[in-house]
Amino acid sequence: MRRAVCPGSFDPVTNGHLDIIGRASRLFDEVIVGVLINQSKAGLFTVDERISMLREVTESYRNVRVAAFRGLLVDFCKAQDAAVVVKGLRAVSDFDYELQMAQMNIGLAGVETLFMPTNPLYSFVSSSLVKEVAKWGGDVSAHLPDVVRDQLLARVVTPPPAA
Repeated sequence: MRRAVCPGSFDPVTNGHLDIIGRASRLFDEVIVGVLINQSKAGLFTVDERISMLREVTESYRNVRVAAFRGLLVDFCKAQDAAVVVKGLRAVSDFDYELQMAQMNIGLAGVETLFMPTNPLYSFVSSSLVKEVAKWGGDVSAHLPDVVRDQLLARVVTPPPAA
């Protein structure tokens, strides 16, 4: 079985993430979306909330499952019997960092990395940017699945100051 891992924090999951997950699901028999538990970084959404949103927005992909992990990505890959990591690249600046990680992963455990160029529609979209725009009342509906947008807006929108 050809199995791959799409790792990330997914705080929150964007349409760019879903594009990569969906494309990976057509290339592999199974795709595991690995949600990183990073205790040194406070997310907007809890890991359980992120997993729940991811499960909901990937339910149409029969060969995609979602699981949390902490520690080294290569250890998670080994535990999942996955030999490949799939990462989306938005820009050349992403490649520099991701290449170093890919080289470390192959050196540590023989885990290969497949880089997918992001669909140009999502090349500027990041979870951090979407959160910032939503916080200030900007329209993020083109960048998030509806269920994720609704949860994000419920969490971050601040009422305008009184006049």
